[in-house]
Amino acid sequence: MSEVGGKYDHLIVTDLKQNIEEAEWTPDMPVAGNGEGGRVLFLDSEVVPGAFYVETVWEYFKPGDSPRGTTQAHVHDYDEVLGFFGTDLERPQDLCGEIEFWIGDEKHILTKTCLIYIPKGLSHCPLIVRRTDRPIFEFTTFAGHKYK
Repeated sequence: MSEVGGKYDHLIVTDLKQNIEEAEWTPDMPVAGNGEGGRVLFLDSEVVPGAFYVETVWEYFKPGDSPRGTTQAHVHDYDEVLGFFGTDLERPQDLCGEIEFWIGDEKHILTKTCLIYIPKGLSHCPLIVRRTDRPIFEFTTFAGHKYK
């Protein structure tokens, strides 16, 4: 919330939505914190009426932990954009890890900061976080009001 206490405070989201209904292809996502990765913020029309869907996640696990699959293959009836950002300010294009991401029947190994456009109807995922040297910031968005 803003310090002013204005009429637009409801448009500023600072708390994670509770009881997020996961899609059937997405495993339960932990909440980020205490040195662990996980969901940071989530926006949809239930959080702010009329808002479109945006989800943010810190991808991070400690060295020696097993790779983590976060989402299984699926399709949507809408276009989607995913973003993966490394957190080394000296080398902003370095993803600071490695993510395996499938688009259609193609496997891509992501090692650079990127945006991925997924046209509606195109199968995508699995998404497997193979390595995190530093936290990786991830976001997902589309112009719909609720993730489905």
